Amino acid sequence: MKFAVIVFPGSNCDVDMYHAIKDELGEEVEYVWHDTENLDQYDGILLPGGFSYGDYLRTGAIARFSKVMQEVVKAANTGKPVLGVCNGFQILLESGLLPGAMRRNESLKFICRPTQLKVVNNETMFSSVYGDGERIQIPIAHGEGNYYCDEETLEKLKANNQIVFTYENNPNGSLENIAGIINEQGNVLGMMPHPERAVEKILGGADGLKLFQSIVKQWREANVVKA
Repeated sequence: MKFAVIVFPGSNCDVDMYHAIKDELGEEVEYVWHDTENLDQYDGILLPGGFSYGDYLRTGAIARFSKVMQEVVKAANTGKPVLGVCNGFQILLESGLLPGAMRRNESLKFICRPTQLKVVNNETMFSSVYGDGERIQIPIAHGEGNYYCDEETLEKLKANNQIVFTYENNPNGSLENIAGIINEQGNVLGMMPHPERAVEKILGGADGLKLFQSIVKQWREANVVKA
């Protein structure tokens, strides 16, 4: 499986994402600059964290208009897995690939620490290797991670089982403790915690590796012909 790590001006978690895929997952991966106009050669698209375009206007608001985002939308519409982490999640919200919006943390402070999550939906292409209700530890690092949506959107998220991860101890004020959601089709995931920073026990834990293993598992089941 071949992944693209999208790099915007101001991205700073692209190297972590690349390392997680290449060195820990053992799959093919390339950095892809924000002005790229074709992503057809890639099987999965990864939008890393950081401060794209300095977070001016709003987090993700400028990155959403990068040339590459037209291709990310195209890839999502064809069913390819698209993962947005932290700033990547914010960009997915701004682009309309996921519903809702991101607000400043309730504390109005940047938060950087390990966080306990609950896997509330393990029947997605991003979470199938986890157990139902499994508790995992994934670090967060954000100032605007307070997820919000209106009541109608929240009811849809619940009805369609689109909430994948929730916080055990809500660090930022997110509605319904939401830490990660998928689109209705199930192939676009946005989450504020950083799974790419939790892929080695030597760095504090490897709970995030299962997320990437889930993506590869689904892709191989769908695309690899067994003898």
